[in-house]
Amino acid sequence: MPIIVHLDIMLAKQKMKSKDLAEKIGITTANLSILKSGKAKAIRFSTLEAICEALDCQPSDILEYVKE
Repeated sequence: MPIIVHLDIMLAKQKMKSKDLAEKIGITTANLSILKSGKAKAIRFSTLEAICEALDCQPSDILEYVKE
């Protein structure tokens, strides 16, 4: 898939656990895990906004497009 998810990197930079982020943004840890693994088919802008707010980052810090 040409979209790479760097959520693990941002969590490490903020020294935050996935469980804590999931609670903070209001999604299940299972859904966050699917997003982190890159297996998600879509992400809501409201979820992306909540992640960026919680991690104090930009969408480009989390998502990257890589041409295949």
